Amino acid sequence: MYSHENSTSETTRPLAEAWVAVLEGTPPAARETLAALADQGPAEMASYFYGAMLDDPRANRFLSHDQVRGRLKPAMERWVHQLLRATPDQVEHLIIVQRVIGDVHAQVGIPVDLVTRGARILKQRLSERIIEVAHAPEVAYAAMACLSSSIDIALEGMTLAYTSSRERSARTDAAYRLFSLMQNVSTERERQRALLLDWENSLLYTVAAQAPPNTSMPLSQSDFGLWFTHKGIPSFGESSETRGISQLIAQIDDELGTVAEASTPAERFAVLQPVRSQLAQVRNLLGMLFERVGELDAGRDALTSLLNRRFLPTVLRREIELAARTGESFAVLLLDLDHFKSINDHHGHEGGDRALQHVAAILTQYSRGSDYLFRYGGEEFVVVLVSVNESQALMIASELCSRIAQSPIAMPDGEALPITASIGLALHDGHPDYERLMARADGAMYQAKKQGRNRIILATPELPIAPGLRELERR
Repeated sequence: MYSHENSTSETTRPLAEAWVAVLEGTPPAARETLAALADQGPAEMASYFYGAMLDDPRANRFLSHDQVRGRLKPAMERWVHQLLRATPDQVEHLIIVQRVIGDVHAQVGIPVDLVTRGARILKQRLSERIIEVAHAPEVAYAAMACLSSSIDIALEGMTLAYTSSRERSARTDAAYRLFSLMQNVSTERERQRALLLDWENSLLYTVAAQAPPNTSMPLSQSDFGLWFTHKGIPSFGESSETRGISQLIAQIDDELGTVAEASTPAERFAVLQPVRSQLAQVRNLLGMLFERVGELDAGRDALTSLLNRRFLPTVLRREIELAARTGESFAVLLLDLDHFKSINDHHGHEGGDRALQHVAAILTQYSRGSDYLFRYGGEEFVVVLVSVNESQALMIASELCSRIAQSPIAMPDGEALPITASIGLALHDGHPDYERLMARADGAMYQAKKQGRNRIILATPELPIAPGLRELERR
């Protein structure tokens, strides 16, 4: 994902040429001043930078996580050191580094204005230090001019990669909305209408039975509410209708408190009428949304009918944003079928395909409608469990693992072929980079294989680091 050419492209060649010109035009004394600062200033600069940025609530979301701080501070020190000691023959490599940084910023979703603000903070502090260590005003001026241009060119390189990456993400997100994540629009429409009606009937029964209405599940936490938040909105896209449904769900949950305060059944039924009216509005808006939806199969795996990995970044980015906004967590299960090569070797690719379809059917049957199912590639599947804590995620993972182990594959010759899966479970821990979440799940799944297969391993800090995560740490 982050592989860039080893030589400068047509897009970045002007940047490289400009940077070389700046460095070659800087007097030796000014270059020596910057180099001297590189030996004593990066750690101070990184501490100053993060001290200033953590005061910003928007920046705090990306920088407050302990792992982020532990990784980014040394990375910032290296970046400052590289810029202060830059030489013309290093420029080509430095341009590639800036593009990798821009890609990471886009992946995590760091706003460009925060990046440019950080650059301004660094410029200001480094300029103050240059004035302190320079031997003459003209040397200080030349050193500051070189530093300012180097940071500006580095930012331009980051922005080029950032823009390109965000455009790719935007195209995928648009396709994802069109795709709608529904195997059959009419079936899904009826299913969600039924779930909404079930919730309403359950509420009416609670009131009629004179049970405390505060025992009713909030609509936002019902099967319909979870589906709408985690699948409906991203599928339909942000619109007046989706915003209207979200507002109505919040109003209905508020009204439940009023129902609970009513002292008699008659009073309860009276205050229940606004809720029923709001539910009717939800049904009406939902019908309007479904009427606009068409099917698009470009994001579905042809063999299993599950989502393919094309839309996984879109789903994970949204779940990370929701978790940051609501405080709720989510989890990722990475499932790898055990001894799959043996199935292919003994039963051919037809047997392997049958195994994949069999497991996909089990995942579909025993997962919740609000969760996401992906054919990740080969014999691997990904399940994104929305709105779960650790114990809930472990319970669901255990159920899926057991169901797979207890359901042999029916082969054409009548043989019942046993199959199991090794599962790595990673709970979102607040880190804004979805690739790190996947790497943690991958590391846990590897340990499940190593410890005997047909089991679930929870990703914890004590687990050996996954090779993919080790590579991420070097960025």
